[in-house]
Amino acid sequence: MNIQISDIGHVIQLAIAPVFLLTGVATKLSVLTNRLARIIDRTRVLEDRLKDGPNAEYSSELETLYVRSHLINTAIASSTGCGLMVCLVIGLLFLGDTTNLPLDQYIAGLFVVAMVGLISSFVYFLREIFIASRFMRMQHMLSLQHPRPPAPNE
Repeated sequence: MNIQISDIGHVIQLAIAPVFLLTGVATKLSVLTNRLARIIDRTRVLEDRLKDGPNAEYSSELETLYVRSHLINTAIASSTGCGLMVCLVIGLLFLGDTTNLPLDQYIAGLFVVAMVGLISSFVYFLREIFIASRFMRMQHMLSLQHPRPPAPNE
């Protein structure tokens, strides 16, 4: 096993694109986890308010938040799976070059699986955004139909 410096340089060049993809996936995971944290915070507030007594408005919002959290969790799992597959692609690129094993089909397969994970993550994320937007529109329409009186301190 005689590895030349130029061979390592070539493998590093091949691995750069997946590394950039991995950076994008990590950034997307950050966005998704921040969104999940906001959903969890709002859920806790509503659950505390519901301890004082039943409220149909809070219960409705809580159900929407549960659906959104499920979608975000699925998007996070898909993005994490994508990141794992990209890491395996990078590892197999190096392994295949240093050992002269024909791993090209495995690398291509893992890359396709990574793209399926990334696509599904975007689909779940988009679905969550649609639900959040629809809920906001519904709340806005309700507030126009039934305006609330101003609070005493306003």
